[in-house]
Amino acid sequence: VQLQASGGGLVQAGGSLRLSCAASGGTFSSYAMGWFRQAPGKEREFVAAISRSAGSTYYADSVKGRFTISRDNVKNTVYLQMNILKPEDTAVYYCAATDPKRGWLYYRRASYDYWGQGTLVTVSS
Repeated sequence: VQLQASGGGLVQAGGSLRLSCAASGGTFSSYAMGWFRQAPGKEREFVAAISRSAGSTYYADSVKGRFTISRDNVKNTVYLQMNILKPEDTAVYYCAATDPKRGWLYYRRASYDYWGQGTLVTVSS
């Protein structure tokens, strides 16, 4: 499956952005999806994840209450709504997909088989 992330940009602290990740070439509804981010000089870290049917969602403590992950299995797209953005949210954001039947630890990078190219989010103070 191919993933294409979009929606990044420059926003002031306290503002909002919505990231999108469009999937193609696979059966989107069979994949669990995740968002990760990588700030300059840091390792890629887990942000949020969602199960195939959207029945379960998971968040990093740093974004809980501010970010919302959702998916549209008709449009083959996963979203990340980011509110009350902070300068420390500045990073390249990546979407990822995996077949959860093979074992899925939603917070682990190694649990994901497919990755998008990333979209840059910059939050100014």
